[in-house]
Amino acid sequence: MSLADSWLLSDGRVRRIDLHRQRFLRGCAEVGSVSRETVAAFWQAALGKLPTAGDWFPRVELPAEGPVELRLRVRPSPARSGQVTVWVPDTTDPRTAPHLKGPDLDALGALRGRAVERGAQEALLTTESGVVLEAGYASVLWWDEDRLCVPSPDLPVLGGVTTAVIQERAAQLGVPVGQRHVPVEELEGKEVWLVNALHGIRPVQSWAGTSIRPGPALRAPEWQKWLAGESTGVRG
Repeated sequence: MSLADSWLLSDGRVRRIDLHRQRFLRGCAEVGSVSRETVAAFWQAALGKLPTAGDWFPRVELPAEGPVELRLRVRPSPARSGQVTVWVPDTTDPRTAPHLKGPDLDALGALRGRAVERGAQEALLTTESGVVLEAGYASVLWWDEDRLCVPSPDLPVLGGVTTAVIQERAAQLGVPVGQRHVPVEELEGKEVWLVNALHGIRPVQSWAGTSIRPGPALRAPEWQKWLAGESTGVRG
């Protein structure tokens, strides 16, 4: 897979489809195999094909092999959860293109499969020195007292749509946001969230493969309730 992007569609409503569009168009421009005009026209047509009832998890794709053909796959939504167990592997980050969504989906799927074998739903990605990056299919955020923290943008992390939306909300509320290089061990006792388009905000309830203890999810319920109300009609 060369590029992909997906989002939760619930009764015709999506959370910040504009940001998904921006990320997909930006990725296509970086790959350079299809014009911006072609991608924009495809995107508009794809939105018109989306169901207006039920829960779905559509994905747009630009395949890596064969003729250049943008595709839309309308898939049923997977089951969603409000919290998550995260496995901390002793292996290095397997991604080859961390700033693009798509090229490493197979490798990340294999890593998540290993996480499931260990009783977790996600695997944490870190640098060789143990600095937190993100999870296989989600961004990582955490709270340091009253400060919301994210991995520094100079680290190899994917630009998460849900992370961007949460940071916008933090700015509106006057909540300080810190961009950090933080070793895994410093997440000890902290409220940590995994966030993505499918699940929204999931506080980490336990860590596998490490002695780290999770902090209580004191802020998550309020932010989960807010985020659940942020979806709008995909067709305007």
